[in-house]
Amino acid sequence: MAPCAASPYEILGLPSGATSKEIRAAYRRLARVLHPDVVAAGRKEWSATEFIKLHAAYSVLSDPEKRASHDGALAPAWRRRWPNTVSMPGEATPGTYKFGRNWETDQCW
Repeated sequence: MAPCAASPYEILGLPSGATSKEIRAAYRRLARVLHPDVVAAGRKEWSATEFIKLHAAYSVLSDPEKRASHDGALAPAWRRRWPNTVSMPGEATPGTYKFGRNWETDQCW
């Protein structure tokens, strides 16, 4: 079985709330180490693969539209389905009602 693909944040070693400056700095730092022209002759193939992954991660996170799309895909499924809820469906939190309903619409009579 193939290993699970790492997220762009994991590849760059950044938290999900990283700024564009932090993303660029992490990319440049890792590119200096992973670029195939810099590594030893025996590791060029591995380095090329890792550099391609690094560049793909940077291209996603450096473009605001691609990053928003990626971050939206990481949101929990219930949050995408019910974006206005305070808690997960089925969980009651003090002072709120499930699914954004109020007490008037919850009455069954």
